Amino acid sequence: MTKIEAACREYSDWCSAIGIDTLEKLKKIQEDGRAIELINLCEARQERKYAEIANQIYWRKDSARIVMMSGPSSSGKTSSSLRIAQQCRVLGLSPKVIELDNYFVDRTLTPRDENGNYDFEALECMDIAFLNKQLNDLLEGKEVELPRFNFLKGHRVFEGRTLKLEQGDLLFMEGIHALNPQLTPSIEQNNIFKIYISALSALPGGEKIHNSTTDKRLLRRIVRDSRTRGKSPEDTILGWPSVRRGETLHIFPFEERADVVFNSSTLYDLPVLKFYAQPLLESIPESSEAYSKAQALLEFLKLVKPLSEKEIAAIPPTSIMREFIGGQML
Repeated sequence: MTKIEAACREYSDWCSAIGIDTLEKLKKIQEDGRAIELINLCEARQERKYAEIANQIYWRKDSARIVMMSGPSSSGKTSSSLRIAQQCRVLGLSPKVIELDNYFVDRTLTPRDENGNYDFEALECMDIAFLNKQLNDLLEGKEVELPRFNFLKGHRVFEGRTLKLEQGDLLFMEGIHALNPQLTPSIEQNNIFKIYISALSALPGGEKIHNSTTDKRLLRRIVRDSRTRGKSPEDTILGWPSVRRGETLHIFPFEERADVVFNSSTLYDLPVLKFYAQPLLESIPESSEAYSKAQALLEFLKLVKPLSEKEIAAIPPTSIMREFIGGQML
């Protein structure tokens, strides 16, 4: 059994244990007025999982001072990494964040895809030699000046921000290539604690088994893109194949290298996503190339009862779902 399969099995067993292992049973909980009770239960489980991961990091703190996190789009990586870091602080550790986006090569060195466009997801976009030098210097106790990549000008700049690892400090990094050993070839891999984050749940509903996590992540992205980027649901759907291509090339091949697989799904995520996504999907005209996919998503969501505004208000500001619907406070 793979690590991904084991994480799915563990989640499925938990859903069965609490008696909510189908969309129909989830809907019944909502109809009985127990949605807020369910939200609180799901959030308590997530917090427990964050704490378990922090415990594992603590046990390896002397040998693995680098924590790398990766996962496909809209898995809640930002929220999850922040919550795991918070649980590490509870244990007396001090996470220091290094943003991998600041280690891009200069724009003139950026590779291009088959269409001649910059391929910002290629591993060759990263200045691997410079990143590894700074990581090794930090692990040796040296102070380094951290870069900031100026995306408008296409090159890195230095602004006097320095970092030195003290006792109890850990390096936290999150990015598309974080689990790829080619990103850190001069770092002993045992010195890196690797976390894979994805929305892995699947609830049977009616005659359709929703085995793929892809549609749930697409719904999350549609809602977030509309809220934070002013991006239409049509554009998000049409851009999704490119996102999936990057995941297939750069993320999925390395998922089994993770020390821990974290499932970012909650039992109430489809009901809350329906509240926000349904009107967005219904706005896509029949003439659009995205129409058929929008209709397929709407068809699946027919099995789901949306949360009410009162129930949504009960979702805590630290929840993964707040990363997509707004109101996040971490």
